[in-house]
Amino acid sequence: MECTPGCSIGPMATHPAATVTLPRLNITVPEDGLSIGEVAQATGLSIDTLRYYEKAGLLLDPAPRDPGGRRRYGRNDLDWIAGLIMLRETGMSIADVRRMADLSRTAGTEPDRLAVLEGHRLRVLAELERTQAHLKALEKKIAAYRGVLGPAAGATTTTEQDTTA
Repeated sequence: MECTPGCSIGPMATHPAATVTLPRLNITVPEDGLSIGEVAQATGLSIDTLRYYEKAGLLLDPAPRDPGGRRRYGRNDLDWIAGLIMLRETGMSIADVRRMADLSRTAGTEPDRLAVLEGHRLRVLAELERTQAHLKALEKKIAAYRGVLGPAAGATTTTEQDTTA
């Protein structure tokens, strides 16, 4: 895996792959890598989640260990984790993330990876459509309440709305 500006998960000696642009964590990674706590802080994931992702086979490789046996994450690890976060935040199942990781470890599986991503894209688009329909319904409901309450109803601040909801 290698990373280019904009973050690209692509060819690496042990994981030949087509270059795929993914989100990049904006953090400097020292030569000896980052501890699991530093990665947790940088990603917003818990230490337990990072350990689970490794144990569940969602990372390309288990995190390398220092001489004391502590995990040390490099730039490539962080870039993969950033992509994993993007996939999970868009609703990709653990099973499909695992399938992507498994496929990414094997050369020549680009058509299979594409199929997984295209299937996920269709699910994301369907969810967006559903969310947009819900948003329209919310907007109609808000407009109805404003119509009942009159011009002063639009004067509430976001903070007031949040505390009265």
